[in-house]
Amino acid sequence: MSTTTHYTTIKTLDENNTDTLKNVAEVTGRGLLVTLFALSGLGKITAYSATQAYMASQGVPGALLPLVIATEVLGSLAILFGWHTRIVAFLMAGFTMLTALMFHTNFADQVQMIMFMKNIAITGAFTMLIAHRAGAYSLDARRAKA
Repeated sequence: MSTTTHYTTIKTLDENNTDTLKNVAEVTGRGLLVTLFALSGLGKITAYSATQAYMASQGVPGALLPLVIATEVLGSLAILFGWHTRIVAFLMAGFTMLTALMFHTNFADQVQMIMFMKNIAITGAFTMLIAHRAGAYSLDARRAKA
């Protein structure tokens, strides 16, 4: 095997490994990002009355709770599977920012400040999905190939 052929083979293997690592990292990142929302949405179902009461105490009508649960659970599934990722990530970024502004602006309470900053960071992650899409291991990529 000539040096050029050997180098080309190594380069191709390295590119394949990099692509695989990138693809696995993208789907893992999506999964980690939405775990919080899926668990939160399911938790709201099991603590429905308490969640409605908390929302009402913050000036948010409890009647919006089904929409909140649907946003968290269905949005999580859409992001996880990479379905209409840019649109869903945009909506989830807005939802997350709105939640930060409505529920976590009491900066005298350090926990609320941390929750606010967490939401800002999550909004940043959704913004990255808007910019870079879901990646190769997604329904969006599958649809693009069809």
